[in-house]
Amino acid sequence: MKKIFHSNGKLLLTGEYVVLDGATALAIPTKYGQSLEIDISEKKEIHWQSYDENGSLWFEDFFDLKNFESQNKESEISKTVSKILREAQKLNPDFLSKYEGIQVKTPLDFPRNWGLGSSSTLINNIAQWAKVDGFALLANSFGGSGYDIAAAQSDAPILYELKNGNSKFRKVNLPWDFTDSLFFVHLNKKQDSKDGIARYKNASGDKKSLQRISDITNKLLLCYSLSDFETLMNAHEEVISEIIKLPTIKEQLFNDYPNTIKSLGAWGGDFVLATGNEIDMDYFKKKGFETVIPFEKMIL
Repeated sequence: MKKIFHSNGKLLLTGEYVVLDGATALAIPTKYGQSLEIDISEKKEIHWQSYDENGSLWFEDFFDLKNFESQNKESEISKTVSKILREAQKLNPDFLSKYEGIQVKTPLDFPRNWGLGSSSTLINNIAQWAKVDGFALLANSFGGSGYDIAAAQSDAPILYELKNGNSKFRKVNLPWDFTDSLFFVHLNKKQDSKDGIARYKNASGDKKSLQRISDITNKLLLCYSLSDFETLMNAHEEVISEIIKLPTIKEQLFNDYPNTIKSLGAWGGDFVLATGNEIDMDYFKKKGFETVIPFEKMIL
């Protein structure tokens, strides 16, 4: 009976925050993701085990097959898993109705603090397992724009829009022959996207700002030079900075860096996109940011 599901991680190149209000965003699935392995167990329960990228067990609990109550009722992670399973069963009442016992393993391909979507990949994997719509399961459990679910399901970059509460996305080709000059730098901490969204909701962009971000996103699909790419990324940073009333990450941490730095997702943590060469990569490493990944090694 053993089944294995897999979902891709994600990075949001454009449209952070404003994607919630309908701006067009560019999202890319990553080579890193998360799997969900299901097998029959003799014990009448769900035995859940989560493993990190090194194969080490970082979470374990047991859930009731009928109401999904966990043994460890104080664990926030257990509460989250219970909620997702319950919502999946609401969407498909037959989900887990015929099994006596289940063994679940969820191996990650990336460190949990990378912010590539440990939650969204889990939700999309459970949606596949339960045979329900991943966007509906996200909406009923975590909430959010849904771009991360779209990326989890895609094998190519996507343009994503949220229109009247419905997800619209399509695969696109990036005509960039300068990707050897692009790389990702991890800021050594995971940013809570809920905090970032709450801050944005208090500010909220106007229609003109949303349109500017959408225009930048679409222009990136017709961008053929690194200098044009940098111009668009810098403009994007300025617009979002104005909306959320925060200085750009370059102004905060890397004001002497000669090239472009673009925040990805909630500002202040996770990965940023930078332009430059191998010498420029050393600039970040000397500042203590050791996780530097070339574009082609990150992107699916």
